[in-house]
Amino acid sequence: MNTRFPPLFVSHGAPSMIIEDCPTRDFLLQLGMKLGTPRGIVAVSAHWTTTEPRVTMHPQPATLHDFGGFPDELYTLSYPAPGNPLLAERVLSLLHAQGIAGEKDMSRGYDHGAWAPLMLMYPEANIPVIQLSVQPHRGAEHHLAMGKALQPLSEEGVLILASGSTTHNIRDFFGRELNSPPLPYAEEFALWVKDAVTHGRIDDLLNYAGIAPHAKLNHPTPEHFIPLFVALGAGGSGLRIHDAFTYGALSMAAFIWE
Repeated sequence: MNTRFPPLFVSHGAPSMIIEDCPTRDFLLQLGMKLGTPRGIVAVSAHWTTTEPRVTMHPQPATLHDFGGFPDELYTLSYPAPGNPLLAERVLSLLHAQGIAGEKDMSRGYDHGAWAPLMLMYPEANIPVIQLSVQPHRGAEHHLAMGKALQPLSEEGVLILASGSTTHNIRDFFGRELNSPPLPYAEEFALWVKDAVTHGRIDDLLNYAGIAPHAKLNHPTPEHFIPLFVALGAGGSGLRIHDAFTYGALSMAAFIWE
């Protein structure tokens, strides 16, 4: 078991990625083996939004099928990884120590922002997972602060997995083929993010909504981008470790902070 696990941001794409033949699926299938086995995972998913940060406390969270209009087999999938109330308490204590509010959630299960990438990365589902919610109305700086508060977890053998999407215009996702070429506005934004992350331009990233090309077009709402700031706050230097597109509108870029 590695002693340190650098924070990670992945673009989870559509739930159907689990059963689709695409480069990102292949990447995630190899990623867990490359990273090694953490003692626990804190998943920060775009699909759990709350007023204040919340963490899952259930010892055996359910698998949520929080999507519609996809192949029937996706609704039969289960990711039976155990929860970890002690890890959840540790997350809350780290947040509280930095003056960040945090609450327990006794019933929340795993949404597909968490279980879809984890099903590929760690298919045996034997690593404890807790989820930490995001607060889109609080903005990027709030999530950067959350990440900074959670920095000690990486040294404690815990993987911080931020799961969202580098680009996320769902209107332009529908009606396109899996391997459609990238839309120019999405490709330009993704290149800007890659450059900002790999060169450590934190201030630019924090102000992405005002300065990144086509920011509003790529993220009409912010919930799929702000998980990146949790990983950014928790980590050091950022590296791009994957770059691909699905359905033309979804950049599947992934980054790790060493």
